[in-house]
Amino acid sequence: MSSFAGYGSLAPRTKNWIVAGGLTSFVLGVYYYTMRAVGGNDELQVAIDKFEKLKKN
Repeated sequence: MSSFAGYGSLAPRTKNWIVAGGLTSFVLGVYYYTMRAVGGNDELQVAIDKFEKLKKN
């Protein structure tokens, strides 16, 4: 807890901004990671194309 010793002397509004920035960074990081992981895979589009081709026959 000694690493947060200077954090206690900050104003409450400043603490809120620090927490909000950390949470926003985390959420954007998870969103970016998820979009990269899901977006690189076209299995769904291949399945849709196969279904459409079978439906026409």
